[in-house]
Amino acid sequence: MEHKTDFLVIGSGIAGLSFALNASRYGRVTIVTKKESIESNTNYAQGGVASVLGKDDNFSLHIQDTLGAGEGICHQEIVEMVIKNGPERIRELADMGVDFSRKKDGKDRGYDLGREGGHSKRRIVHVLDFTGREIEQTLVNKIEKDPNITIFENHIAVDLLMKSKLIKCKTRDKKDTCLGAYVLDDKKGVISAFISKITILATGGAGKVYLYTSNPDIATGDGIAMAYRAGAAVANLEFVQFHPTCLYHPQAKSFLISEAVRGEGGILRKADGSTFMTKYHSMHELAPRDIVARAIDNEMKRSGEEYVLLDVTHKEPSFIKDRFPNIYQKCFSLGIDITQQPIPVVPAAHYMCGGVLTDRNGEATIRGLYACGECACTGLHGANRLASNSLLEALVFAHQAFLKSTKDIEKNKIFSSEVEPWNPGGATDSDESVIISQNWDEIRMFMWNYVGIVRSDKRLARAKRRINMIQKEITEYYWNFIITSDLIELRNIATVSEIIINSACTRKESRGLHFNINYPRKDELNWGKDTIVIKATG
Repeated sequence: MEHKTDFLVIGSGIAGLSFALNASRYGRVTIVTKKESIESNTNYAQGGVASVLGKDDNFSLHIQDTLGAGEGICHQEIVEMVIKNGPERIRELADMGVDFSRKKDGKDRGYDLGREGGHSKRRIVHVLDFTGREIEQTLVNKIEKDPNITIFENHIAVDLLMKSKLIKCKTRDKKDTCLGAYVLDDKKGVISAFISKITILATGGAGKVYLYTSNPDIATGDGIAMAYRAGAAVANLEFVQFHPTCLYHPQAKSFLISEAVRGEGGILRKADGSTFMTKYHSMHELAPRDIVARAIDNEMKRSGEEYVLLDVTHKEPSFIKDRFPNIYQKCFSLGIDITQQPIPVVPAAHYMCGGVLTDRNGEATIRGLYACGECACTGLHGANRLASNSLLEALVFAHQAFLKSTKDIEKNKIFSSEVEPWNPGGATDSDESVIISQNWDEIRMFMWNYVGIVRSDKRLARAKRRINMIQKEITEYYWNFIITSDLIELRNIATVSEIIINSACTRKESRGLHFNINYPRKDELNWGKDTIVIKATG
């Protein structure tokens, strides 16, 4: 079966949905999402969107903060473009109906701007502590009313559909062209060709590569893995951001305690109540995330405790309940009254600063392929993302991709008669699904232990040996058995894990989110650059 469209959007977070709403004015848009349309990393973003909106703030300060967090790897021209486009993108969301929190005191009804780690000013526009959910719901409501947009829920992309694979294509250009994707209908078990003039990867991150993560189950690096297998360049995947404060509780799977809690005065303490961040950074609890995460990791290893404490009990209970209703209710449901008790927290894998390499328009190194949001490496984040720059980046690059792709769409032809249908070959149903769960658990465990917050050459070498062996098992399994969504996701987390490990092995220094005890200092001369990886062919 074939589905033809002008724009194929893979993913339904803020990047994919905002692109779709703009692009629908220029052609038919098809959105493929592997769960329900509202299920995305965006939906779990508590903090907000960083943008220069305060009277005491300016673009130069936000640029300086972003470059500082990025540890010399940010592309300054990209940083400037994103930050200067921020206020306009915020206004667009507000015009769509996103009800950002406003000040309650006096005549000033401006935005209630929050402050988070690494920011020199208050510039986080938010909707209490469930900003992502509000933005996602607003965009989904608009999408559902757009007659030019079709959503395929419970569909997962298997691989990109490349021109070089066409039946009638006799010659191969040096630069290949993406013509859509092969997509599995998870309910029916049928794989179809979704053929498009423009393909947008907006698949989010890959937090599920790690044992402990703030990400939902969908975050398996699908877009990054597909692009890499298709021959697109990927970059900076050694830079994995571990959020310092994920709730530590057996019944609280992946629940994040927002950066904004520390932004509003939350204090990190050891189990005995003593503070420790003064030893690690002049900004204390508001230091960049990599520093705070390593500090917590170090204190836990020194003490043997399984968590540290985040204390906001010195704040007024009414303020805590009004500012953080979602966090308050979640913790209270688990027996923790955060107005009276500190919150047990641990670091967890949170955000990929690397991904599919793009230019300033969100275009990948393959024609007809764009990437935006967390699955992309745009040059904004460098070696460490500044808090709440993620949703900002997604909005800006979705807009950039829209502007560029609508100019290019007439150049791209639909090769529908030349596309090969999916061929399962001699694949059969598997009676050994335990192989998938075993490899899935093993990858996540050794990635956490060997390629986590603190790394070493020995740990990375162990991880490399393990992933090489598992990759062989997965490849054999993939071609012998009928494809399922579980197998697709296992294949993708293995691919992304392999790239993370190889990139981490390559970078012989410590910078930002990549810390190797064998190379504890920054090496600007040799490593002040992106780590770019392209799959070997032949």
